[in-house]
Amino acid sequence: MSGWTQHEGRAVALPVEGIDTDQLIPARFMARPRSAGYGDYLLHDMRRGSDGTLDPDFPLNRPEAAGASILVARRNFGGGSSREAAVYALKDAGFVAVVAPSFGDIFAGNAINNGVLPAQVAPEDAEALIAALAAGPQRASVDIEKGLVTMGGVACRFALGEAQKQKLANGWDDIDLTRRQEEAIAAHRAALAKSRPWLWPERAPG
Repeated sequence: MSGWTQHEGRAVALPVEGIDTDQLIPARFMARPRSAGYGDYLLHDMRRGSDGTLDPDFPLNRPEAAGASILVARRNFGGGSSREAAVYALKDAGFVAVVAPSFGDIFAGNAINNGVLPAQVAPEDAEALIAALAAGPQRASVDIEKGLVTMGGVACRFALGEAQKQKLANGWDDIDLTRRQEEAIAAHRAALAKSRPWLWPERAPG
């Protein structure tokens, strides 16, 4: 997975609170192989009417939203179940950042591990972005190092820990981050084996 620190793309607003992982991708689609892609199932039921056809008024269905890569929503985005497929659906649909006042903790971790930024901004900043997008999608930019989302005359700050920045910048997940400490882990293990040999079982003869 390739990393990134800056992105410029089209932003689209989804002014809804509490979009959970079951809405991001309904469970019935999760049997699909990951390699086949999950983008077509992003917000599947929210985007369709009772007859199964796409709702032309839903923000992501409008023609001008095609190719959007930054999603702006309201609080508690990605709550609910821990399914990582919710992030797969966003990523496969082309989104690299979600901007909202708050996120489900597990969703946020899954997002970082898959190269999708959960940019947590102040509620009033999210509302300012949503208001600016009321007329339709606009060009916006995200800078991870500066912790800044900008769109027209609106600039919103978000905070990320250093480990999260490293993961996004380098395209790492938790395993990759741990592997960066292999020498320190090996040294600690060797010191522990020397000072507390009883922790290691004896090898069978032969």
